Amino acid sequence: MFDSMMSGEPSNSDQAGRFHLLLSSHGEPVQHGWWGSESVARGKLARWVGEYGSMPGGRITLTDEMTGTVVQVWPQEQSSEDQDP
Repeated sequence: MFDSMMSGEPSNSDQAGRFHLLLSSHGEPVQHGWWGSESVARGKLARWVGEYGSMPGGRITLTDEMTGTVVQVWPQEQSSEDQDP
């Protein structure tokens, strides 16, 4: 597996915070992190894009665990209106 699985972050959201960042590859989790600050979590998301953005099938999702809302996803999915005919 990836060395990055050992992110140095607490292993669950009860210990760390409400903002959950998930890196997955082809739908399988690779790395998780939880932060109490949305701005810190967004900064981590940007860093992870730089570090893991070329991973095949890579996807990074930031979720507010308190509300269940997906705050940001990378890469952004194109809507059918945005796609070329």
